[in-house]
Amino acid sequence: MSFFEAVDAGFKSFVMGNAPVKQIATGFDWVEGPVWFGDAGCLLFSDIPNNRILRWLPGVGISTFRSPSNYANGHTRDREGRLISCEHGTRRVTRTELDGSITVIADSYQGRRLNSPNDVVVTTDGSIWFSDPHYGIMTDYEGFRAEQELPCNVYRVRPSGSIEAVLTDFNCPNGLAFSPDESRLYVADTGRMFSSDPQHIRVFGVGADGALSGGEVFHTIAPGAADGLRVDSDGNLWSSAADGVHCIAPDGHLMGKILVPEVVSNLCFGGRAKHQLFITATTSVYAITLNRKGVQTP
Repeated sequence: MSFFEAVDAGFKSFVMGNAPVKQIATGFDWVEGPVWFGDAGCLLFSDIPNNRILRWLPGVGISTFRSPSNYANGHTRDREGRLISCEHGTRRVTRTELDGSITVIADSYQGRRLNSPNDVVVTTDGSIWFSDPHYGIMTDYEGFRAEQELPCNVYRVRPSGSIEAVLTDFNCPNGLAFSPDESRLYVADTGRMFSSDPQHIRVFGVGADGALSGGEVFHTIAPGAADGLRVDSDGNLWSSAADGVHCIAPDGHLMGKILVPEVVSNLCFGGRAKHQLFITATTSVYAITLNRKGVQTP
């Protein structure tokens, strides 16, 4: 059985027959939030229900980066290489400074507590964009069951520290990704827990000073739903799905799939040339070397 499925013939040039999907770690409960640290040569990811952030080092294996992690979910790095994390347990977004101290980026909006920040990206101007669905407060599995005080929005925190709700018409926004030139913002709407909401990826135009326009449905994942998102250097969007990772062209059509034996939650590019795709999938982490490069800064 092949480890990929080409829907568009062009996808065959994205994968290599002698570089299949490999399981690099397993034995977790629900893994999420992979982020590559090229300067340290390691991958960090969240094992959310077990309240820890783990580190994978090639040739060495798994170690604990942070425990407890406040039920951290998604991560990214800012332009100075610092770790930005979404914490379900504390309902906040934090930055790990280079000396290891923790700075709170956002934990409330207009006097009310955030829900459970999920995914986060940083743009070239230093702004921090994050999604705030309710998944971490609906049960005690990935945090603490609690009252929802705010709608499920997407927020932007400017370098000055000011926070604004930039997208307010989602059921439950989840994964975020900008196109390479930051002229487009992709947002996955995975819908409310215990509800049968439509699930799809929407796309927005990004104008001057980050102003958003549009918001039409870009693509609908099947089977499953989009969760984590990343883009490659040509602007193709890579999304998690129930059967693996789907690659979607900039015009919204499905290019192909990387097949994974577990439900995929998230992904990131990394490795020596940003040509490896690291995949968090339920109980395991997988990796595949591609004939593509991811957009990742730093």
